[in-house]
Amino acid sequence: MSLTNQKDLFYLPDNITYLNIASQSPSFKSVEEAGIKTVKEKSHPYLITADRYFDPIIKLKKLFTKLIKAEDYNRIACIPSVSYGLATVANNIQLKKGDEILLIEEQFPSNYYVWERLALKYNAVIKIAEQPKTNSDKGKKWNENILSSISAKTAVVAMGNIHWANGTLFNLKAIREKCFEQNSLFIIDGSQSVGALPFSIEELQPDALVCAGYKWLFGPYGCAYAYFGSYFDDGIPIEENWSNRLDSENLSGLTNYQPKYKPLANRYSVGEHGSFIYTEMQIAALTQLLHWNPNDIQNYCHEITSEFVQNLKEVGCFIENDDFRAKHLFGIQLPETIQMESLKNRLQQEKIFVSYRGNYVRISCHLYNTKEEFDRLNGCFLSEIH
Repeated sequence: MSLTNQKDLFYLPDNITYLNIASQSPSFKSVEEAGIKTVKEKSHPYLITADRYFDPIIKLKKLFTKLIKAEDYNRIACIPSVSYGLATVANNIQLKKGDEILLIEEQFPSNYYVWERLALKYNAVIKIAEQPKTNSDKGKKWNENILSSISAKTAVVAMGNIHWANGTLFNLKAIREKCFEQNSLFIIDGSQSVGALPFSIEELQPDALVCAGYKWLFGPYGCAYAYFGSYFDDGIPIEENWSNRLDSENLSGLTNYQPKYKPLANRYSVGEHGSFIYTEMQIAALTQLLHWNPNDIQNYCHEITSEFVQNLKEVGCFIENDDFRAKHLFGIQLPETIQMESLKNRLQQEKIFVSYRGNYVRISCHLYNTKEEFDRLNGCFLSEIH
Protein backbone atom coordinates (compact mmCIF):
# COMPACT_ATOMS: atom_id res chain seq x y z
CA MET A 1 0.00 0.00 0.00
CA SER A 2 1.47 3.37 -1.02
CA LEU A 3 1.55 6.14 1.56
CA THR A 4 0.22 9.65 1.14
CA ASN A 5 1.34 12.83 2.85
CA GLN A 6 0.90 12.66 6.64
CA LYS A 7 1.51 16.29 7.63
CA ASP A 8 -1.85 16.45 9.39
CA LEU A 9 -0.34 14.28 12.16
CA PHE A 10 2.08 17.10 13.06
CA TYR A 11 1.96 20.74 14.13
CA LEU A 12 4.44 21.89 11.46
CA PRO A 13 3.65 25.43 10.17
CA ASP A 14 2.89 25.79 6.47
CA ASN A 15 5.67 28.35 5.95
CA ILE A 16 8.35 25.97 7.26
CA THR A 17 10.10 23.34 5.15
CA TYR A 18 11.64 20.93 7.63
CA LEU A 19 14.24 18.61 6.09
CA ASN A 20 16.28 17.86 9.19
CA ILE A 21 14.66 14.92 10.98
CA ALA A 22 18.12 13.30 11.03
CA SER A 23 18.99 15.85 13.73
CA GLN A 24 15.68 15.95 15.60
CA SER A 25 12.22 14.74 14.65
CA PRO A 26 9.08 16.79 15.06
CA SER A 27 6.56 15.24 17.42
CA PHE A 28 3.34 13.66 16.32
CA LYS A 29 0.35 15.45 17.79
CA SER A 30 -0.30 12.25 19.73
CA VAL A 31 3.23 12.34 21.21
CA GLU A 32 2.81 15.92 22.35
CA GLU A 33 -0.55 15.07 23.91
CA ALA A 34 0.94 12.05 25.71
CA GLY A 35 3.73 14.24 27.09
CA ILE A 36 1.36 16.92 28.36
CA LYS A 37 -0.90 14.31 29.96
CA THR A 38 1.96 12.67 31.85
CA VAL A 39 3.49 16.01 32.90
CA LYS A 40 0.16 16.71 34.58
CA GLU A 41 0.19 13.24 36.11
CA LYS A 42 3.35 14.16 38.00
CA SER A 43 1.40 16.93 39.72
CA HIS A 44 -0.65 14.24 41.45
CA PRO A 45 1.96 11.73 42.65
CA TYR A 46 -0.46 10.12 45.09
CA LEU A 47 -2.23 8.65 42.05
CA ILE A 48 0.94 7.04 40.68
CA THR A 49 0.86 3.34 41.51
CA ALA A 50 3.74 0.84 41.51
CA ASP A 51 2.69 -0.74 38.22
CA ARG A 52 3.37 2.58 36.43
CA TYR A 53 7.10 1.90 36.82
CA PHE A 54 6.87 -1.41 34.98
CA ASP A 55 3.81 -2.06 32.79
CA PRO A 56 4.39 0.79 30.29
CA ILE A 57 8.02 -0.28 29.89
CA ILE A 58 6.94 -3.78 28.87
CA LYS A 59 4.49 -2.29 26.37
CA LEU A 60 7.22 -0.02 24.97
CA LYS A 61 9.71 -2.86 24.63
CA LYS A 62 7.16 -5.01 22.83
CA LEU A 63 6.50 -2.22 20.33
CA PHE A 64 10.21 -1.73 19.66
CA THR A 65 10.68 -5.49 19.37
CA LYS A 66 7.99 -5.58 16.69
CA LEU A 67 9.57 -2.67 14.84
CA ILE A 68 12.99 -4.33 14.58
CA LYS A 69 11.53 -7.80 13.96
CA ALA A 70 13.01 -9.43 17.03
CA GLU A 71 11.44 -12.21 19.07
CA ASP A 72 11.89 -11.45 22.78
CA TYR A 73 11.27 -8.07 24.36
CA ASN A 74 13.52 -9.09 27.23
CA ARG A 75 16.42 -8.52 24.85
CA ILE A 76 15.62 -4.81 24.76
CA ALA A 77 17.12 -2.29 27.17
CA CYS A 78 15.83 1.24 27.67
CA ILE A 79 18.79 3.61 27.71
CA PRO A 80 19.25 7.41 27.67
CA SER A 81 21.51 7.64 24.62
CA VAL A 82 23.37 5.71 21.96
CA SER A 83 26.66 6.50 23.69
CA TYR A 84 25.33 4.84 26.87
CA GLY A 85 24.37 1.73 24.90
CA LEU A 86 27.71 1.55 23.10
CA ALA A 87 29.56 2.04 26.39
CA THR A 88 27.59 -0.89 27.80
CA VAL A 89 28.53 -3.00 24.79
CA ALA A 90 32.21 -2.08 24.98
CA ASN A 91 32.24 -2.64 28.75
CA ASN A 92 31.40 -6.30 28.10
CA ILE A 93 33.91 -7.04 25.34
CA GLN A 94 37.33 -8.48 26.04
CA LEU A 95 40.02 -8.26 23.37
CA LYS A 96 43.51 -9.58 22.82
CA LYS A 97 46.55 -7.53 21.94
CA GLY A 98 46.55 -6.83 18.22
CA ASP A 99 42.83 -7.49 17.71
CA GLU A 100 41.20 -5.13 15.23
CA ILE A 101 38.05 -3.04 15.64
CA LEU A 102 36.69 -2.13 12.21
CA LEU A 103 34.94 1.22 11.79
CA ILE A 104 33.90 3.13 8.69
CA GLU A 105 35.50 6.45 7.78
CA GLU A 106 34.00 9.59 9.35
CA GLN A 107 31.75 7.66 11.69
CA PHE A 108 29.65 9.65 14.16
CA PRO A 109 31.78 10.57 17.23
CA SER A 110 29.75 8.45 19.68
CA ASN A 111 30.55 5.45 17.52
CA TYR A 112 34.26 6.23 17.44
CA TYR A 113 35.44 7.38 20.89
CA VAL A 114 34.05 4.33 22.68
CA TRP A 115 36.02 2.00 20.42
CA GLU A 116 39.14 4.10 20.66
CA ARG A 117 39.03 3.70 24.45
CA LEU A 118 38.45 -0.06 24.16
CA ALA A 119 41.40 -0.37 21.77
CA LEU A 120 43.66 1.53 24.15
CA LYS A 121 42.54 -0.66 27.06
CA TYR A 122 43.58 -3.90 25.35
CA ASN A 123 46.31 -2.59 23.05
CA ALA A 124 44.07 -3.40 20.12
CA VAL A 125 43.94 -1.62 16.75
CA ILE A 126 41.32 0.68 15.24
CA LYS A 127 41.02 -0.07 11.53
CA ILE A 128 39.09 2.28 9.25
CA ALA A 129 37.27 1.16 6.11
CA GLU A 130 37.89 4.27 4.05
CA GLN A 131 35.50 5.71 1.53
CA PRO A 132 36.78 5.80 -2.05
CA LYS A 133 38.45 9.02 -3.18
CA THR A 134 36.51 8.98 -6.41
CA ASN A 135 32.77 9.56 -6.77
CA SER A 136 32.46 6.94 -9.48
CA ASP A 137 30.61 3.93 -8.01
CA LYS A 138 31.50 5.29 -4.58
CA GLY A 139 28.91 3.39 -2.56
CA LYS A 140 29.64 0.10 -4.30
CA LYS A 141 33.38 0.43 -3.79
CA TRP A 142 32.95 1.48 -0.16
CA ASN A 143 30.96 -1.66 0.55
CA GLU A 144 33.68 -3.70 -1.11
CA ASN A 145 36.29 -1.95 1.07
CA ILE A 146 34.37 -2.87 4.22
CA LEU A 147 34.08 -6.53 3.28
CA SER A 148 37.73 -6.80 2.30
CA SER A 149 38.75 -5.18 5.61
CA ILE A 150 37.19 -7.95 7.71
CA SER A 151 39.80 -10.58 8.43
CA ALA A 152 40.83 -13.15 11.02
CA LYS A 153 42.17 -10.24 13.09
CA THR A 154 38.79 -8.50 13.20
CA ALA A 155 37.24 -8.84 16.66
CA VAL A 156 34.51 -6.20 16.27
CA VAL A 157 32.75 -4.48 13.39
CA ALA A 158 30.78 -1.42 14.53
CA MET A 159 28.82 0.71 12.07
CA GLY A 160 25.47 2.06 10.98
CA ASN A 161 23.07 0.80 8.34
CA ILE A 162 23.79 4.02 6.43
CA HIS A 163 26.42 6.72 6.74
CA TRP A 164 25.01 9.39 9.02
CA ALA A 165 26.25 12.33 6.91
CA ASN A 166 25.69 11.26 3.31
CA GLY A 167 23.22 8.37 3.41
CA THR A 168 25.49 5.78 1.79
CA LEU A 169 23.74 2.43 2.19
CA PHE A 170 25.80 -0.44 3.57
CA ASN A 171 25.03 -4.08 2.84
CA LEU A 172 24.60 -5.29 6.41
CA LYS A 173 23.59 -8.78 5.34
CA ALA A 174 26.84 -9.38 3.45
CA ILE A 175 28.83 -7.80 6.27
CA ARG A 176 27.06 -10.00 8.83
CA GLU A 177 27.95 -13.10 6.81
CA LYS A 178 31.61 -12.06 6.69
CA CYS A 179 31.54 -11.44 10.46
CA PHE A 180 30.20 -14.97 11.00
CA GLU A 181 33.03 -16.36 8.87
CA GLN A 182 35.67 -14.54 10.91
CA ASN A 183 33.93 -14.90 14.29
CA SER A 184 33.69 -11.11 14.62
CA LEU A 185 31.16 -9.30 16.80
CA PHE A 186 28.75 -7.17 14.78
CA ILE A 187 27.46 -4.00 16.47
CA ILE A 188 24.95 -1.82 14.60
CA ASP A 189 24.01 1.81 15.23
CA GLY A 190 20.49 2.09 13.85
CA SER A 191 19.92 5.74 14.81
CA GLN A 192 19.62 6.98 11.23
CA SER A 193 17.81 4.00 9.79
CA VAL A 194 15.53 2.07 12.16
CA GLY A 195 11.98 3.25 11.64
CA ALA A 196 12.55 4.61 8.15
CA LEU A 197 14.48 1.78 6.51
CA PRO A 198 13.61 -1.95 6.63
CA PHE A 199 15.50 -3.65 9.46
CA SER A 200 15.28 -7.18 10.84
CA ILE A 201 17.06 -8.65 13.85
CA GLU A 202 15.93 -12.10 12.70
CA GLU A 203 17.66 -11.62 9.35
CA LEU A 204 20.83 -9.80 10.43
CA GLN A 205 21.39 -11.38 13.85
CA PRO A 206 23.62 -8.58 15.17
CA ASP A 207 25.31 -9.03 18.51
CA ALA A 208 23.90 -5.65 19.52
CA LEU A 209 21.81 -2.85 18.05
CA VAL A 210 21.64 0.64 19.54
CA CYS A 211 19.17 3.23 18.36
CA ALA A 212 18.36 6.82 19.31
CA GLY A 213 14.70 7.48 19.98
CA TYR A 214 14.46 11.16 19.04
CA LYS A 215 15.10 10.90 15.32
CA TRP A 216 13.29 8.39 13.10
CA LEU A 217 11.40 6.89 16.09
CA PHE A 218 9.78 10.28 16.82
CA GLY A 219 10.38 10.00 20.57
CA PRO A 220 11.66 12.61 23.04
CA TYR A 221 15.28 13.66 23.32
CA GLY A 222 16.93 11.58 26.04
CA CYS A 223 15.49 8.21 24.98
CA ALA A 224 17.28 5.40 23.19
CA TYR A 225 16.94 1.63 22.90
CA ALA A 226 19.29 -1.31 22.57
CA TYR A 227 18.97 -4.92 21.54
CA PHE A 228 21.51 -7.31 23.07
CA GLY A 229 22.19 -10.74 21.59
CA SER A 230 23.26 -13.86 23.44
CA TYR A 231 26.91 -12.77 23.68
CA PHE A 232 25.82 -10.26 26.32
CA ASP A 233 23.41 -12.45 28.29
CA ASP A 234 25.62 -12.63 31.38
CA GLY A 235 27.29 -9.24 31.13
CA ILE A 236 27.86 -6.51 33.68
CA PRO A 237 25.76 -3.33 33.46
CA ILE A 238 27.33 0.12 33.77
CA GLU A 239 25.20 0.80 36.84
CA GLU A 240 23.14 -1.12 39.36
CA ASN A 241 19.55 0.00 39.76
CA TRP A 242 16.79 -1.53 41.78
CA SER A 243 14.25 -1.97 38.97
CA ASN A 244 16.52 -4.28 36.95
CA ARG A 245 16.57 -6.96 39.65
CA LEU A 246 14.18 -9.88 39.95
CA ASP A 247 10.99 -9.20 41.91
CA SER A 248 11.60 -5.44 41.96
CA GLU A 249 7.87 -4.97 41.33
CA ASN A 250 7.39 -5.75 45.03
CA LEU A 251 8.25 -2.31 46.40
CA SER A 252 7.71 -3.35 49.99
CA GLY A 253 10.43 -6.00 49.67
CA LEU A 254 13.21 -3.97 48.06
CA THR A 255 15.58 -4.43 50.98
CA ASN A 256 15.41 -8.19 50.50
CA TYR A 257 18.42 -7.71 48.25
CA GLN A 258 18.17 -9.80 45.13
CA PRO A 259 21.41 -11.16 43.60
CA LYS A 260 19.78 -11.99 40.26
CA TYR A 261 18.90 -9.65 37.43
CA LYS A 262 15.74 -9.83 35.39
CA PRO A 263 16.37 -11.97 32.30
CA LEU A 264 18.62 -11.10 29.38
CA ALA A 265 19.01 -7.40 28.48
CA ASN A 266 16.90 -6.02 31.33
CA ARG A 267 20.08 -5.64 33.38
CA TYR A 268 21.34 -2.97 30.97
CA SER A 269 18.44 -0.51 31.26
CA VAL A 270 19.36 2.83 32.77
CA GLY A 271 18.16 3.90 36.19
CA GLU A 272 14.76 5.64 36.12
CA HIS A 273 14.03 4.22 32.68
CA GLY A 274 10.41 3.96 33.82
CA SER A 275 10.04 7.73 33.36
CA PHE A 276 6.29 8.18 32.89
CA ILE A 277 6.65 11.15 30.56
CA TYR A 278 9.26 9.72 28.20
CA THR A 279 7.75 6.26 28.14
CA GLU A 280 4.23 7.34 27.22
CA MET A 281 5.55 9.71 24.55
CA GLN A 282 7.60 6.96 22.93
CA ILE A 283 4.71 4.51 23.13
CA ALA A 284 2.55 7.00 21.24
CA ALA A 285 5.29 7.49 18.65
CA LEU A 286 5.93 3.79 18.04
CA THR A 287 2.21 3.06 17.90
CA GLN A 288 1.88 5.48 14.99
CA LEU A 289 5.14 4.39 13.37
CA LEU A 290 4.03 0.76 13.27
CA HIS A 291 1.06 1.75 11.10
CA TRP A 292 3.59 2.40 8.34
CA ASN A 293 5.86 0.07 6.41
CA PRO A 294 9.49 1.25 6.10
CA ASN A 295 9.53 0.21 2.43
CA ASP A 296 6.57 2.52 1.84
CA ILE A 297 8.39 5.34 3.63
CA GLN A 298 11.39 4.79 1.34
CA ASN A 299 9.15 4.79 -1.73
CA TYR A 300 7.39 7.99 -0.65
CA CYS A 301 10.68 9.78 0.00
CA HIS A 302 12.04 8.61 -3.34
CA GLU A 303 8.94 9.83 -5.13
CA ILE A 304 9.13 13.37 -3.74
CA THR A 305 12.91 13.72 -4.13
CA SER A 306 13.81 11.95 -7.39
CA GLU A 307 13.31 14.96 -9.69
CA PHE A 308 15.20 17.21 -7.26
CA VAL A 309 18.12 14.76 -7.10
CA GLN A 310 18.29 14.50 -10.90
CA ASN A 311 18.22 18.29 -11.31
CA LEU A 312 21.10 18.76 -8.87
CA LYS A 313 23.20 16.09 -10.53
CA GLU A 314 22.72 17.87 -13.86
CA VAL A 315 24.25 21.09 -12.44
CA GLY A 316 27.29 19.29 -11.01
CA CYS A 317 26.26 18.27 -7.50
CA PHE A 318 27.29 14.83 -6.30
CA ILE A 319 24.65 12.59 -4.73
CA GLU A 320 25.25 8.86 -4.34
CA ASN A 321 23.59 6.57 -6.89
CA ASP A 322 20.10 5.41 -5.94
CA ASP A 323 21.14 1.78 -5.47
CA PHE A 324 23.70 2.69 -2.81
CA ARG A 325 21.95 5.37 -0.77
CA ALA A 326 18.96 5.71 1.49
CA LYS A 327 16.00 7.67 0.20
CA HIS A 328 15.09 9.28 3.55
CA LEU A 329 18.57 10.74 4.13
CA PHE A 330 21.22 11.76 1.63
CA GLY A 331 24.12 14.16 1.33
CA ILE A 332 24.83 16.68 -1.40
CA GLN A 333 28.36 17.68 -2.35
CA LEU A 334 28.33 21.11 -3.97
CA PRO A 335 30.21 22.02 -7.15
CA GLU A 336 32.51 25.05 -7.14
CA THR A 337 29.74 27.04 -8.81
CA ILE A 338 27.71 27.02 -5.56
CA GLN A 339 29.15 28.61 -2.42
CA MET A 340 28.13 26.89 0.83
CA GLU A 341 27.78 30.05 2.95
CA SER A 342 25.68 31.81 0.34
CA LEU A 343 23.42 28.76 0.06
CA LYS A 344 23.05 28.61 3.85
CA ASN A 345 21.87 32.22 3.90
CA ARG A 346 19.41 31.58 1.09
CA LEU A 347 17.87 28.56 2.82
CA GLN A 348 17.62 30.45 6.09
CA GLN A 349 15.77 33.29 4.35
CA GLU A 350 13.37 30.78 2.80
CA LYS A 351 12.84 29.00 6.15
CA ILE A 352 14.13 25.73 4.76
CA PHE A 353 15.83 23.67 7.45
CA VAL A 354 18.57 21.21 6.50
CA SER A 355 21.86 20.32 8.18
CA TYR A 356 25.50 20.62 7.22
CA ARG A 357 27.81 17.71 7.97
CA GLY A 358 31.41 17.94 6.79
CA ASN A 359 31.33 18.92 3.14
CA TYR A 360 27.76 17.67 2.70
CA VAL A 361 24.44 19.45 2.73
CA ARG A 362 22.42 16.73 4.44
CA ILE A 363 18.78 16.34 3.48
CA SER A 364 16.47 14.18 5.59
CA CYS A 365 12.77 13.91 4.85
CA HIS A 366 9.67 12.02 5.84
CA LEU A 367 5.97 11.66 5.18
CA TYR A 368 5.21 15.27 6.19
CA ASN A 369 7.30 16.60 3.29
CA THR A 370 6.10 17.17 -0.28
CA LYS A 371 7.48 17.37 -3.80
CA GLU A 372 6.54 21.05 -3.83
CA GLU A 373 8.92 21.64 -0.93
CA PHE A 374 11.71 20.03 -2.91
CA ASP A 375 10.82 22.22 -5.88
CA ARG A 376 11.41 25.24 -3.61
CA LEU A 377 14.66 23.74 -2.39
CA ASN A 378 15.72 23.12 -5.99
CA GLY A 379 15.06 26.79 -6.80
CA CYS A 380 17.34 27.85 -3.94
CA PHE A 381 20.20 25.71 -5.24
CA LEU A 382 19.79 26.88 -8.84
CA SER A 383 19.63 30.54 -7.80
CA GLU A 384 23.04 30.17 -6.14
CA ILE A 385 24.89 28.95 -9.24
CA HIS A 386 27.53 31.49 -10.24
